[in-house]
Amino acid sequence: MIRAARLLLLAMLAIALPHAQAAHQPTGSENPVASTDADTPAPALDQTVALQVSQARLGAIVSDYTLQDRNDMPVSLSRYRGKPLLVNFIYTGCIHVCPASTQALRAAVDAMRDRFGVNQFNVVTIGFNPPDDSPEVLKAFAAQQRISDPNWDFLSPRVEDVAALTRDFGFSFVPTLAGFDHVLQVSLLDAQGRIFQQIYGGSFAATALGEPLKQLLTGVPMIQSASVADLLDRVSILCSVYDPVTGKYRVSYGLVFEIAGGATFLVAMVVFALLEWRSHWLARRMPRAA
Repeated sequence: MIRAARLLLLAMLAIALPHAQAAHQPTGSENPVASTDADTPAPALDQTVALQVSQARLGAIVSDYTLQDRNDMPVSLSRYRGKPLLVNFIYTGCIHVCPASTQALRAAVDAMRDRFGVNQFNVVTIGFNPPDDSPEVLKAFAAQQRISDPNWDFLSPRVEDVAALTRDFGFSFVPTLAGFDHVLQVSLLDAQGRIFQQIYGGSFAATALGEPLKQLLTGVPMIQSASVADLLDRVSILCSVYDPVTGKYRVSYGLVFEIAGGATFLVAMVVFALLEWRSHWLARRMPRAA
């Protein structure tokens, strides 16, 4: 079973390792599986090593970094804690793969927000090839992709932070003559900034992200001050199921009725227990007949 799962992950990763094309030469930022010899052409990205690097980060908390947003304002990664966060890496010189994978992510995000709510999670796209991936260039890239979602940021890291940042996310890339070979990967972080899941591929159904995201959203304990609206949102998310025909999430009313029935049964049992306790308590207090 473990061997089959490993083979499946390797097959997914093989799809996720494109020969990305660029209109310019890469900067050659360091990476765990990238060549550091400027005089020697970098080898092709090792799929097995890249998978191991990525999977090894599961459960790890990503360090805090300060990046620049599209308006050239500093943004700390810790700012996104408190909600689940989706993170993917692109380089703007890529003319085919990165735009296509961004559109696939956009379709999945739209499907999830349509069902889970607009403010339930955040999305961050990081340009891993500074200074080429500057705030201005990332702003233009977002505009080209028609992404203006207020909860989706495009961030540019400092050149000196790229190696540590990509290593923290388990994201691997190597420079090539045409641009970069890199993993097509979306990292799902929990509210504490811990990597909960790595999703691979340039195109995927909303369920690939939606199911682990749903686990995070429904697995958080309800705080005592939660409003009725928050409770209804939680029930709505819990009862959402993926429809492969439409590619979107919908509410399963069967699950709603099951939850309502279960809640009704629990309430009835509590009421019954209280009535029984009250009956016994009154019986003990009544004076016995002579």
